[in-house]
Amino acid sequence: MKILPSLFISIALFQAINIQARDNYSDDSLRHMAAKMLMVGFKGDSITPDNPVNGYLTDLGVGGIILFDVDLTGDRTLGSRNITTAPRLTRLTTDLKKLANGRVLIAADQEGGRVQRLKPRYGYSPIPSARAIGEIDNPDTTAFYGRLMAEELAAAGVNVNLAPELDIHRDSCPVIGELDRAYSADPEKVAYHAGITVDCLHDKNILAAVKHFPGHGSAMSDSHYGLTDVTSTWSPLELIPFKKLIDAGQADMIMTAHIFNRQLDPEMPATLSHHVLTDILRDSLGFDGIILSDDMYMQGIIDNYKIEDAVVDAINAGADMLIMGNNISTGFEPDRPARIAGIIVEAVKNGRIDPNRLVESNRRIDAAIDRVNGIKR
Repeated sequence: MKILPSLFISIALFQAINIQARDNYSDDSLRHMAAKMLMVGFKGDSITPDNPVNGYLTDLGVGGIILFDVDLTGDRTLGSRNITTAPRLTRLTTDLKKLANGRVLIAADQEGGRVQRLKPRYGYSPIPSARAIGEIDNPDTTAFYGRLMAEELAAAGVNVNLAPELDIHRDSCPVIGELDRAYSADPEKVAYHAGITVDCLHDKNILAAVKHFPGHGSAMSDSHYGLTDVTSTWSPLELIPFKKLIDAGQADMIMTAHIFNRQLDPEMPATLSHHVLTDILRDSLGFDGIILSDDMYMQGIIDNYKIEDAVVDAINAGADMLIMGNNISTGFEPDRPARIAGIIVEAVKNGRIDPNRLVESNRRIDAAIDRVNGIKR
């Protein structure tokens, strides 16, 4: 019983410190920090005066833009979203950077094979799938295609590649194995070829967002369309590629997986799990780069959680940036980035998010933006 007063004092002190930290920031500064933690999508291959992306970058101040070539909220045809031709893409990214005064991360999924936003039909080179690269298993071949990929991304103005995959290959996985997105079933080989590719990206000042932590390759379903449980199929070996790239200083950003794994957390999927993102990824594996969520409106999240709760849980779990691609089955909503930033601000003001989480994430994002701009700290 004697320890109870000191316990109450500790709780009260913690709450007082939290309130004081919260009061140090105006609503505008909180909104700015919250918006920087968003990577958002928009429609169009050029920036017209009425395009909402103007406000995303000049008024709201989002930290990231994600580009697609297919508008999944429209007619779903190739070239219906942001990427239509090589010259227009370069012009688009130049204009985006001007709006943001150069302070923005511009990302695309350029894995190669089936997942290649910069396609040959738009004027880019064909890149083999990771699976094909892994089967060739020749470092010169991996480096050749890694350099080609990096050169074309740099010319296009893309400074974050949402690749390479660090998932392991299993034929039965519908979203990884069946699409040949993983280098190998051998985690050592995955790390080897991914590391070569990342080095090529770094040579062109492009950041690599490796994915999907803590491993999506053993999944028997696709988290785009519903909750994916890997409890009975996941192995700790799937952490090896992440550990190796972290130790080598090659992991700039790590994208989370919307997978549920009772081996790691009996209650929350990885993207919303403090144990997975902070205890394992931050503390055990020693990662201090940007933790990037997969799209928060994928069915694996949105079918099971209110977005207001999912956003708060992801940030409290340790996520630094949240993807809101606005290009998924839930439809395109022009005001979605502003609403999500508002949710974050309100959560800070009512004590659900420690404002220091926003400060910490903004530090990492600012450092990443400095890197792609060639600024050394």
